[in-house]
Amino acid sequence: MPESGFAELLRELKNRSGHSYGALAKRLHMSTSTLHRYCNGDAVPADYAPVERLARLCKATPVELVELHRRWVLADAVRGRKGPEREAGAVAAAVAPPEPGAAPREEPKPVSQPEPVSVGGSHPDPDPDPVPVLEPKSEPESEAKPSAGVGRRRRTALLAALTVTALLGGVAVALNLSSGDGEQDGKAAPAAVATSDASRTAAPHRMPSTPTSGSPAPHRSATRSASPPAKTPDAAAGGTGEPAASATGRASTAPPLTVTTRPYSWVDPCSQHYLIDRPPTGVAPPPLEQDAPAWVAVHQAVSAGEQFVTFTVQGTGKETVVLERLSVRMAGKRSPLAWNDYAMGYPGVGCGGGVPSRSFSVALDAMRPAPVPAAGSADFPFKVSQSDPEVFYITADASAYDVSWYLELTWSSGSRHGTLLIDDAGRPFRTSGNNGRPAYAFPLGGAKWKPASETG
Repeated sequence: MPESGFAELLRELKNRSGHSYGALAKRLHMSTSTLHRYCNGDAVPADYAPVERLARLCKATPVELVELHRRWVLADAVRGRKGPEREAGAVAAAVAPPEPGAAPREEPKPVSQPEPVSVGGSHPDPDPDPVPVLEPKSEPESEAKPSAGVGRRRRTALLAALTVTALLGGVAVALNLSSGDGEQDGKAAPAAVATSDASRTAAPHRMPSTPTSGSPAPHRSATRSASPPAKTPDAAAGGTGEPAASATGRASTAPPLTVTTRPYSWVDPCSQHYLIDRPPTGVAPPPLEQDAPAWVAVHQAVSAGEQFVTFTVQGTGKETVVLERLSVRMAGKRSPLAWNDYAMGYPGVGCGGGVPSRSFSVALDAMRPAPVPAAGSADFPFKVSQSDPEVFYITADASAYDVSWYLELTWSSGSRHGTLLIDDAGRPFRTSGNNGRPAYAFPLGGAKWKPASETG
């Protein structure tokens, strides 16, 4: 049976990994009970993405990944057929005409009245049977041959049964397609997405499973907040912590805070580098910091060595919102990009600056990256309101990997709570190591990029 084969392979990978259901569920951003049902064969994921992430966490081989995908396709196809077939069979059995030789069903006898006839003498039934010639019979009326009206009623009932069967099949298929198992990929996703600097008109290296929002005009920051979806029963058992919809509908309203993100801020020009898959002759001179987002989009550049992200959190009302914690969610880790490294600072020009408050560093090369407050900076929790916002500064560094990552901000306000996803305009942030890459700098007053070794 495809379902059992799919679940059996999942269990084998899980047991071989040595991780508990709870540990794997936390890494996958889903509830423990949901993961348990997948591995037991009680449910089949509606999307393959969480299955693939689970397999990769369990160190599945390429051959196992192919086999797991094949078994998931079979199990998903069986799940899609079960509901309609079962419902259609039940309805057809309930309304099917009696078998030959079976006792006819009792039909209510109409009051003795003449059968209606139209003005032209034709029968009003759209499919009339010939009117039988009445001859004297010795048997009583109750034993007479069944009238043509009974046959018509049976045909009408059969047509109605077929119509109901088709409708139920369509509804069952629609429910299977829309509801799945109550768990989406990401979609153990956070409640809302905080928008970032909207100046990117082209989205380099976009993750295929990440939703992308439209980009407004350059050099502006867009801010929005989205309504959190109601928490599923699985999430209530240990999921992402989103509030379930209450009778008053409070949990379905927008979060009481907004986040404005600037993914391409600079601590100072000298510290900022970008990797670009172009020769020096195809790269424009270094931009000003406020023009960096558009410059990055045009060159499809990736932050090199480190990325300085700033975001502002502000309440939307008078009530206080508690920012409980900030965490990092990994979206991908690969070998560093083999591109050219371009420095934004000009050689010989002094750079430097102080470390602002609310500063955190993230070591993206670590197995479990986490924001660490800089020396002298306070750690979470913080409080914000409409009149009292907070600005946070994140320095994420990478040297051994090309890393795609998000930030997740967990908040609460009274009985409401949720998690905001902080990203690069619907895409993950991306930071790549640049060790050993060809390095270039742009001399102050010069006309072109030169090797960094010649400009020092």
